[in-house]
Amino acid sequence: MKKTVLLIALLMAVIFVMSCAKTDMPKTEPANVWNYLQDQNYTDWQLFPGTTELYPGQSPHGAFLTSYINKKAAKSVNNDEFAYGSIIVKENYTPSKKLAAVTVMYKVKGFNPEGGDWYWAKYSPKGDAQAVGKVKGCIQCHSAVKDSDWVYLKSEM
Repeated sequence: MKKTVLLIALLMAVIFVMSCAKTDMPKTEPANVWNYLQDQNYTDWQLFPGTTELYPGQSPHGAFLTSYINKKAAKSVNNDEFAYGSIIVKENYTPSKKLAAVTVMYKVKGFNPEGGDWYWAKYSPKGDAQAVGKVKGCIQCHSAVKDSDWVYLKSEM
């Protein structure tokens, strides 16, 4: 009897903890992703391996770029695919090195299997969403590097 009560109490505690557990990853909604990046101070994340701040870029992103990756992306960058929850943030700069846009790739299980399960976003420097979700232009361009999990920088490693 005591074992049964103890087992039930333990089971209830586990269920309670699991129900209170909150995912630390944002929902695939523009404001949620932007706020998450700000709350996490993405500029404190590591640079994408092999890049520097303000490395030369090209259209459509900008003349200069700075690319950051979160810890999940950093842990899986050398794997065939990035782990779910990986985020790549690319700051897009003008030729005069003024921030023009922030583009984001966020890997979300089941979000878009035809597009590598990446959620795509483009924000103004102030966080106004300019393109989000299954962005046709992003998917079409990045489909050229499907074998590198849709990530150009990975294809160059």
